[in-house]
Amino acid sequence: MSDEIRQIGGRALPMPGDDIDTDRITPARFLTAITFEGMEKALFCDERENTPDHPIDNPAYKGAKMLFVGKNFGSGSSREHAPQAIKRSGIEVIVGVSFAEIFAGNCLAIGVPTLMASAEDMNRLITHTQQNPKTEYVADLENLTVSHGSETVRVEMLEERRQSFLKGIWNVVAILKSNLPRVREVAEKLPYITNFQARD
Repeated sequence: MSDEIRQIGGRALPMPGDDIDTDRITPARFLTAITFEGMEKALFCDERENTPDHPIDNPAYKGAKMLFVGKNFGSGSSREHAPQAIKRSGIEVIVGVSFAEIFAGNCLAIGVPTLMASAEDMNRLITHTQQNPKTEYVADLENLTVSHGSETVRVEMLEERRQSFLKGIWNVVAILKSNLPRVREVAEKLPYITNFQARD
């Protein structure tokens, strides 16, 4: 089974605004969860409770695979719960002006590309989606574009991360599992594993 991610197609969910932090994405009380199962229920839950027309609950965006955001998305604490909630809600790629570094790294670890576009292009994509929620977009990691119809927006991402998606090597856990004999071989040579002694 290949973990290569080259293109993602689908409708988008617009989330305008800058500096949306992880506490807004998944409130701190959910950090006590011992698994991520059902974490999608936490996604912007406090805001949704007080905002009847929140984009997450807008039926026009139901089934969206892309999330369009502004600048510095995912700032704040490094909680993994935020990208987990986003992915478990059906989002497969996030496109924004910029991302907090740890948040982007946590997204990489679960196979969610974070693509960056100019503020002008993001405003245009968000506005278009709000006015035309049924628009089908294509995020292309090979060509670094997000397109719909005849419109194409250039995007960026760290080349190391892009190659991880294109080569299917972003899933570190899967790679380790597929190489267990080699993992055990290396582990047996590590003194802090083979010669470990409990202290009295």
